[in-house]
Amino acid sequence: MSLCKQAKMLSKKEFAQVLDLVKTHRYPLRDKVMCLLSFKAGLRAVEISNLRWTMVTDASGNIGDYINITNQSSKGNNGGRQIPLNLELKQALIELYTSNPPFHLDNYIIKSHRAAKLLPCNVSHWFKNVYKTLRLDGCSSHSGRRTFITMGARKITDLGGSLKDISVLAGHASLATTQKYIVPNEEAKQKFVQLI
Repeated sequence: MSLCKQAKMLSKKEFAQVLDLVKTHRYPLRDKVMCLLSFKAGLRAVEISNLRWTMVTDASGNIGDYINITNQSSKGNNGGRQIPLNLELKQALIELYTSNPPFHLDNYIIKSHRAAKLLPCNVSHWFKNVYKTLRLDGCSSHSGRRTFITMGARKITDLGGSLKDISVLAGHASLATTQKYIVPNEEAKQKFVQLI
């Protein structure tokens, strides 16, 4: 998605609506995992498509504490990174893993109804249909990623981190790219100027 026309960031209420909707889907657990990979890990559609069980499991074959994105499963040379697993996402992955154990850990996590890999264009289309059903205009498969980056940028300094940490989690080669994703917060700006 071009950064000229950026995907809309979702509010907590809108994200809750997304999660409620996917409960009604044919594959509710898989679809919940897709949503959480976007919103709680900031993954791109291509990364959701290419995610394998080996990338989220530890040496014992259990769901670990990190998502290990390789350059090959991302956008190329700089997309690889390690993302700590959000607890809600980890639980959903455990549920998906135990409900339908993969034949091999190298299998893809997100699969079609024919048990084939869901292609990046299919992941993007899936998100588009979800947002269209909910009448959330301006949203795309990048909305979860933009929400993840913006919320991270707003909170990371409170935790002792910096915008560079968000850039690394997003798999961006430069801080300038990360900054283009961040939605300004008008309320925060108003409060800030009153402190000066």
